[in-house]
Amino acid sequence: MDTLRFELSSVSLTSTAFTASSLHSHSRTSFSSVRVSRVNSSPAIGAVVKTTVNEICTADELHYVPVPNSDWRAALWRYLPSSKGPKRKHPLLLLSGIATNAFTYDLSPEFSFARFMSGLGFDTWILELRGAGLSSLNLDKDLDKQQIVSDLLENFINVSERIENALDGGFKILGMQDRLSKSVVDFKERLELIPHYNWDFDNYLEEDIPSAMEYVRSQTKPKDGKLLAIGHSMGGILLYALLSRCGLKGTDSGLASVTTLAATLDYSCSGTLLKYLLPVKDPAQAMNLSALPIDTILAMIHPLMCRPPYALSWLTTNISAPQMMDPEVIEKLVLKTLCTVPVKLLLQLATAMDHRGLRDRTGTFYYKDHISKTNVPILALAGDWDIVCPPDAVYDTVKMIPEHLATFKVVGSPGGPHYGHQDLISGRTARSEVYPLILRFLEEHDEN
Repeated sequence: MDTLRFELSSVSLTSTAFTASSLHSHSRTSFSSVRVSRVNSSPAIGAVVKTTVNEICTADELHYVPVPNSDWRAALWRYLPSSKGPKRKHPLLLLSGIATNAFTYDLSPEFSFARFMSGLGFDTWILELRGAGLSSLNLDKDLDKQQIVSDLLENFINVSERIENALDGGFKILGMQDRLSKSVVDFKERLELIPHYNWDFDNYLEEDIPSAMEYVRSQTKPKDGKLLAIGHSMGGILLYALLSRCGLKGTDSGLASVTTLAATLDYSCSGTLLKYLLPVKDPAQAMNLSALPIDTILAMIHPLMCRPPYALSWLTTNISAPQMMDPEVIEKLVLKTLCTVPVKLLLQLATAMDHRGLRDRTGTFYYKDHISKTNVPILALAGDWDIVCPPDAVYDTVKMIPEHLATFKVVGSPGGPHYGHQDLISGRTARSEVYPLILRFLEEHDEN
């Protein structure tokens, strides 16, 4: 196949006309960047690559960094610090949750945490891990992988046909069959990527994160070589896991401070909704799928979440507390931030529901057991109405951190406003209530 098509549609956020050969050549470049708007800023390491991503990327610059031991290049969205803001000592790295891309932190001008921080002088970077958003892949023509694609396609079509046959007249009136058919077509067009979705949480931790941190350091050159980092949901779990490993080994994490939003290493003692989703992993394994197209699935059903008769409106409570996010913002979140995820990643993250919490891929290393050895200051925020990562789940990790390093706060008031899982970033009052909490913590540790 000479040309790999990445469709820019309601369920895909990747660029529109990369050739396989160009992806291959890019992967041989040590580092590369795409200049998006500020043409008079200094060039990044390596050649500037002109692509068609400008219409997608809302950042000032788009950078790529090769992921070791893979054919992937992670994407880094850079928001240059405003000249009107104070001069900061450390760059700021943002990590989003599972199956999400950079738009999590930049949904719109009114709900852009990234632009808020860059406007206050922080050199702000959002990492898109392999498989997310504008991250890119060097495809080969391996015959075995082509057979895997064929098998996966057959399985997916069989499942989709069963769903179509099960739809009653009401669903047909709502246009569900048309959306399902379109989603299947979209999924087919991206199915060549599926055999490459073969990584787990530890791959992110050992390969994607260190590569991205080193790249940001090379571009920003902080005097002490450290970064400020913020992680939402799985992004926060990754930061906790990094601190845990470094604490055990007695090595420097390279982080001046860490802020986690709705994140924990152990859900086992909480009432998280995720416990009720665990049975999903068994059908995924039974169907022999290496990845789940979460973006396609939610794009297909989102009319039932956000539009009359609101048959699946209860699903929005997983994202946001009632009245906290406008329906248009929730719709944009569902249609523009989600990605396909590998089953291996889901299976490892599922261990966070077990006694003692998240384990490494060997099943012998419990990340929570070693977070007490960290020497990095941590701000942990929880939403009072978050049913995905409830406050008690967040605290279950925080209580293991040395008291002088940990700051824990539940955001929300008895009379409202209340905060769900995404509201800490995109809720209508986050800018006035949550962002200042984070800013004060960052400024305190940016001075050290």
